[in-house]
Amino acid sequence: MKVIVDAMGGDNAPGAIVEGCIQGLQANKKLHITLVGKQDAVEAELNKYKYDESRVSVVNATQTIEMAEPAVEAIRNKKDSSMVVAMKLLKENPQSVFITAGSTGAAVAGSTMIVRRMKGVKRPALAALVPTKKERMLVLDVGANSDCRPGFLAQFALMGSIYMQKVEGVKNPRVGLVSNGSEDEKGNELTKAAFKQIKKMPVNFKGNAEARELMSGNYDLVVADGFTGNVIIKFLEGLAGALMFMLKRELKKTLRTKIGAALAMPAFRGFKDSMDYKEYGGALLLGINGGVLKAHGSSDATAIKSTLRQAAHFIEGDVIDVIKKEILKIKIED
Repeated sequence: MKVIVDAMGGDNAPGAIVEGCIQGLQANKKLHITLVGKQDAVEAELNKYKYDESRVSVVNATQTIEMAEPAVEAIRNKKDSSMVVAMKLLKENPQSVFITAGSTGAAVAGSTMIVRRMKGVKRPALAALVPTKKERMLVLDVGANSDCRPGFLAQFALMGSIYMQKVEGVKNPRVGLVSNGSEDEKGNELTKAAFKQIKKMPVNFKGNAEARELMSGNYDLVVADGFTGNVIIKFLEGLAGALMFMLKRELKKTLRTKIGAALAMPAFRGFKDSMDYKEYGGALLLGINGGVLKAHGSSDATAIKSTLRQAAHFIEGDVIDVIKKEILKIKIED
């Protein structure tokens, strides 16, 4: 299992990236990792650990794409950046997976410009796993395409279903379309048209999913345009933090609540872990000729280890080849 990692991407690079890779190697004996970045800095971090050197290689890249840089311009101008060099390696080895905690915009732009879209895919979709009352749910698109056509959402439904089957082990994933009501006729022009197209797709479509039902556990994936999906993901991140803050505030108010909090501490820790993005890995860019995983910008070693675990499942599930075959079977209207 070959994974290419942007060692310079993210707020905590290269230290946390390298540490997470070492943890990933220890957890999965099949992994082979290529770290791309400033060689001296990467090797200095590697020297802190004992590991199987036959399973790690370093490819030098002298430049780094910063978070705030214009994405397309950075991909075009920084040819020796860790992200561009890594994506060229992915293009040469499409059965591998590329991981970066760097700029989301640059990751999407670079994937489209260098690795390229699969034949038949109208737009790639960025997909992220979130917790629900029951199991995990995939949300896509969460930021690759702010403006979408109905056909894009229909393809998102198919690609997301394949991912949930092959990687998450869900036999017949339940698909929802994010809308402002559960009735078939609800929604704006985009969702109404997308509804008709998704109904024709070979997926287990459960109809419209309104916001209050998203966390119910009644859907295995939901599709939306990238603007709406991004709002959903960021709202959930903020909500998780706000809930923990408010809970702590209430538990500290009296001696009785403090005692109760001490007794219930294991449950609180479990709740916190279930809402922690570090345990869920990265967001996937589906529809590209290679696996691309975008880890959180503030990823620590635990988050990188989780993303490596996700990459291994992605490779095992042969997701790329399955999507390539299935997407060509379906005729999509614009």
